[in-house]
Amino acid sequence: MRVCILGGGTAGWMTASALSKKLKNVIKSIVLVESEAIGTVGVGEATLPHIRLFNEALGIDESAFMKQTEATFKLGIEFCDWGRLGDKYIHPFGDFGQSINDVDFYQHLLKLNQHGDYGVLDDYSFGITAAKNAKFQLPKSGKTPLQQAFGYAYQFDAGLYAKYLRHFSESHGVSRIEGKVVDTQINSKTGDVTSITLDDGQQIDADLFVDCSGFRGVLIEQVLKSGYQDWSNWLPCNRAVAVPCERQQKLSPYTRATARQAGWQWRIPLQHRTGNGHVYWNEFISDDEAVAVLLNNLDGPALSDPKQLFFKTGRRNHFWKNNVVAIGLSAGFLEPLESTSIHLIQEGITNLLELFPHETVSSLDVSEYNVRMSLQFERVRDFLLLHYVATKRDDSEMWRYFRNMTLPESLQQKIEMWLHRGYIQRYEFGAFLPPSWVAVMMGQNLLPKNYDPRVDNSNFEQVKQGSQAMREDIAGAVQYAKTHADFLSSFGAASNTEFRRAK
Repeated sequence: MRVCILGGGTAGWMTASALSKKLKNVIKSIVLVESEAIGTVGVGEATLPHIRLFNEALGIDESAFMKQTEATFKLGIEFCDWGRLGDKYIHPFGDFGQSINDVDFYQHLLKLNQHGDYGVLDDYSFGITAAKNAKFQLPKSGKTPLQQAFGYAYQFDAGLYAKYLRHFSESHGVSRIEGKVVDTQINSKTGDVTSITLDDGQQIDADLFVDCSGFRGVLIEQVLKSGYQDWSNWLPCNRAVAVPCERQQKLSPYTRATARQAGWQWRIPLQHRTGNGHVYWNEFISDDEAVAVLLNNLDGPALSDPKQLFFKTGRRNHFWKNNVVAIGLSAGFLEPLESTSIHLIQEGITNLLELFPHETVSSLDVSEYNVRMSLQFERVRDFLLLHYVATKRDDSEMWRYFRNMTLPESLQQKIEMWLHRGYIQRYEFGAFLPPSWVAVMMGQNLLPKNYDPRVDNSNFEQVKQGSQAMREDIAGAVQYAKTHADFLSSFGAASNTEFRRAK
């Protein structure tokens, strides 16, 4: 089986790395074609904890990777002004508290707070408490279960990550070819792509093509006409402007998403700079106004001119069609609100590894791949949309639009079950586990009318005492944890002496 990957960037080099590492005895050759003249989007810098599993599967050393990519640790995402103006909460990676009698702790907290003030969810999460205090430690170093019950991800320079993986891929036998596709050859009987022709006349034959060509979808759309499901009616923000700025000395271990009048703004702290962007709906704000909003809300001086991006949220009708698999932006695009872009790349790669063809592409594998990826995209869509509709805001046209929206049935049902009894449906396929849904629901003041009746089987006084012990356990552990900056230095992840001096 010969594989050709069209496009580099994060998607292309992640795919090349995984295929060359995991299928080295199955794949005859892997060629990656990219053009430096075309470039990549390259603004995605925040990730989900799943990226750690990807790196570990490749055998990548965490400290070396972080140093090479100017990475920082990420304990969650802080959401500002989403539920109401002035509101603030953190969506962490991990559960809240410890279950009692096999019932999630948040259910007990719902009852506790009907009888007094026993704190908010944040008080029962080590990750949130550490993030608020700019502290960090690895979960395995925790002395109690609560100090270990959290996950973490990374905030890194996506361009440096692609370069890092390019070196990894080439060391595992991947060949890189510089060039642009000018023609494509199709098998008239099967409809499969048999080869591509580059601008220098070179022809590349392959049995399987992976389209990582970005929004253009050179093979999956321009050649095979997959079609696109437009989700703009649910996620209407269609533009973004991004710019890096000088970073603050205090290095926070979390990403921030601040709701604006016609969109939202991201802030991602790296070792050497802070990444910033403004995602917006151009029906309610001009491009110049969007740039002004971004530049007026930076931590420090901008390091470059703002970069403009245009997009339409949605996904391809077919992620895998004939012998072409679309991964990355060529497969679809959802807002970076919950750092899912790189995760969806990873899901595409993982499913391709599991369903990789033997000698020829099977329609059974294609169908299963498309079902899995459809569910992944749809469930991320619903989770992102939840942030917009779980709100009391009506101070602008955009927020009033979301207040009156008809939701996808899948999300409507999930919200109704939550409001009824605090129940969260569990999925086999989906990026976000129940604690993530709970964090956003409660963080944005969407509170259930009832709690799980099994809570009443627990001794109320013992639950009160246990909750107090949980809060004290977390607060005490965070007090003695290292600052995020100090931990990076001691971990060997700091990239240079200038970083260490700037703490």
